[in-house]
Amino acid sequence: MKKTCLFFLLALIGFTVSAQKMTKNKNAVVASVEKHKEALIKISDSIWALAETAFNESESSRILADYAEKNGLKVTRGVADIPTAFTATYGSGSPVISILGEFDALPGISQKATPVKEPLKPGAAGHGCGHNMFGTASLGSAIAIKELMDAGKIKGTVKFLGTPAEEKYFAKVWMVKAGLWDDVDVNISWHPGSSIEADVQSGLSLIDFIVEFYGQTAHASADPWNGRSASDALELYTTGINYYREHILPSSRIHYHIQDGGQVVNVVPDYAKLWVRVRDPKRKVMLPTYERVKAMAEGAAIMANVDYKISLVSGIYETLVNRTGGAIMQKNLELLGPISYTEEETIFGKAIQKATGKPEIGMDSNIYPLRETLDTPGGGSTDVGDVSWNVPNINLGVTVAPKDTPWHSWAVVACGGMSIGHKGMVYASKAMAMTMVDLFENQKLIDEVTKEFKTRKGDEVYEPMIDGPPPIGDN
Repeated sequence: MKKTCLFFLLALIGFTVSAQKMTKNKNAVVASVEKHKEALIKISDSIWALAETAFNESESSRILADYAEKNGLKVTRGVADIPTAFTATYGSGSPVISILGEFDALPGISQKATPVKEPLKPGAAGHGCGHNMFGTASLGSAIAIKELMDAGKIKGTVKFLGTPAEEKYFAKVWMVKAGLWDDVDVNISWHPGSSIEADVQSGLSLIDFIVEFYGQTAHASADPWNGRSASDALELYTTGINYYREHILPSSRIHYHIQDGGQVVNVVPDYAKLWVRVRDPKRKVMLPTYERVKAMAEGAAIMANVDYKISLVSGIYETLVNRTGGAIMQKNLELLGPISYTEEETIFGKAIQKATGKPEIGMDSNIYPLRETLDTPGGGSTDVGDVSWNVPNINLGVTVAPKDTPWHSWAVVACGGMSIGHKGMVYASKAMAMTMVDLFENQKLIDEVTKEFKTRKGDEVYEPMIDGPPPIGDN
């Protein structure tokens, strides 16, 4: 009996300490997110069902911008010459804290909110990266901060940025070039995932370019000697890339997608086209590999006796990590604690794992200690990297799918359209709002985050890897 009483006493003490750390302002932003929760879920589900791809997110963008406007934020649409990009701001003066919101989907992975593969619309797009939740959660955070400003509890400016086309063209690069972060002190971002963590890992820099080959048509049987095959050049080029893979660093990656290899079998094709991507954890390593892969296109063209053209699509930087900001976010995750799931949600999660050949263990929403930053991270790339080289960035990952779920897949789409994804989205909104409260209340924290940013950036001069306007309509 004494042991039981002692246990409850310790639990009560622990709860009291936790409650003391959860300040009035943090409780207020959490309450704001809860107040807007049903509306946020409705917005997320609407964007999930629309599943609009890069630069086509007209309705998704409108839904978010309209809700921001409805809640008193000043909205500017079509920023950076991108119809679906927008800003929503509130307040005045310093500090200026921005928050990112993505909302584009991936082609071809339409899925119902069920734990078995079943497209909502065959061949259509789907939110296999959870961006329907990304933009919505971030907007919820911005509104919570706006309401705290209205209550006279904090001062400054909150700036939500609706950032389209992350999955393909990387619109943030054009938005950075347009100066949309020039007045910002600290940026906040998050990404849906299969764990909860203050993200202090980088990503991979990359560059995308199009290679086109131009030859001469001829009858493939009657007079092939009169033809110069663009598809021959394409095949020679991809063969060269594949042999070159052996001689690049293990951390580097080269991908390509053949977009046009000829139309019919009995014509020597005079045109061929492919999309090429080069990646590495460090931009300074990626660039020489890019130059070599470009040079190989000329060699392929010479061998096939055709002409060629290379067009830059865009390129992005690796993410500049900020551990000081990560530590601030970490404390707020520890305050919030793990996400709890119903029995039905756990069953759903395990069914997803079974369908994708993973251990059936459900969701992982534990709060682990802040991880060490890896020198050579794996994984993907994001144009958040370009933002992070221009302003200090604090990043968050939150569970919206079962552990080990294949990303960019139907399984993530399924979870993003039901309560597992909803819970992660609401959690992320609270965590980011609480972190913004810390920054608005304490200039010293902003100074410390900025100091690390400047140290890590060093004397590197940011140069956006784009050439010309954003490729609107070039899908």
